[in-house]
Amino acid sequence: MALHLPAVVVLLTILLQVGTMWATGKAREKFGIKAPAISGHPGFERAWRVQMNTLEATLIFLPTLWLAVQYGFPLWGSIAGLVWVFGRVWYAVAYLNDPAKRGPGFMVASAGWAVMLVLGIFGLVRALLAG
Repeated sequence: MALHLPAVVVLLTILLQVGTMWATGKAREKFGIKAPAISGHPGFERAWRVQMNTLEATLIFLPTLWLAVQYGFPLWGSIAGLVWVFGRVWYAVAYLNDPAKRGPGFMVASAGWAVMLVLGIFGLVRALLAG
């Protein structure tokens, strides 16, 4: 299972991206926001920000996951990745309902990412020193 866990994390990240895209599309339809507009109703703007924030976070998440997994910590890096995904889902749901309550999900996701980063740095330094 541990061998496939990084791929499961990546698949869940893809599904998270699809979910935020879907929520934005539904909000665009619900609030009558015609493309290419990205403003007009707070409900749509929240959905769009969730999508963009998740996309931005994914751009640093995936390489960090790769570093942690590639350099010796596939199980722990994947577990930290699952924490990140859980935190981002929590963040997204909270942000869509009440932006003031998005903080805890953000902190959980950030903690998962930070653990992956430490694992990746440690593993890479260890590999470089080993020659």
